[in-house]
Amino acid sequence: MTDKTRNKLTESQEDYLKKIFELGEVMPHVTTQALADHLNVKPASVTGMLRKLSELSLVDYEKYHGVELTAAGEKIAVQILRHHRLIEMYLSEVLGYTWDEIHEEAERLEHHISEKFEARIAEKLGHPTHDPHGDPIPSADLKFPDQPATVSLLDLQDGASGIIYRVRSQDADFLNVLTRLGLMLGKKLNVIRREPDGVRIVLDAERLLVPADIARKILLTTG
Repeated sequence: MTDKTRNKLTESQEDYLKKIFELGEVMPHVTTQALADHLNVKPASVTGMLRKLSELSLVDYEKYHGVELTAAGEKIAVQILRHHRLIEMYLSEVLGYTWDEIHEEAERLEHHISEKFEARIAEKLGHPTHDPHGDPIPSADLKFPDQPATVSLLDLQDGASGIIYRVRSQDADFLNVLTRLGLMLGKKLNVIRREPDGVRIVLDAERLLVPADIARKILLTTG
């Protein structure tokens, strides 16, 4: 994707393409309602935007049947994701932002950097493959790095252990809770047992009960 192509799109259009891609990773069909919920807009607004993106041949959209990115739409979405995640790494590694501070900053900046500036950031950082939340960073040719098999903490079996690899949320309050609990990337934990309201674990020799809504967003490797 060239800068010229990106300049034809609004920030809102880029946000829609990126969100369609992200939701497509975790749900079989991306619906109008799902987009409305995650973008905090009315379903009617989503419908209008999807029609515009369809006219630009960036999505395949049929009312009541969900939406998919075309090859052109996916290319743009992945490029914006690369911008976003590289910016997050730069804010964290170079400017000292904490992982709960970087998402909103990157949301604003991702639309405005050039491909040249993106390349400079990547070179400065040593071409990282993952951002501070564990999300994979596409390469310059828009290929994602290989990912290990992961399992959510909510689905980890009683008595099993794992290492936190990725978190499925960039919400600042959520990340602050993880920080307070010590649930950071690279940490090893052991599951004592799953309970109706969460998962009881041992982390750094302490017993914790991790609520279910938090546990389902924590991905671990177990190999």
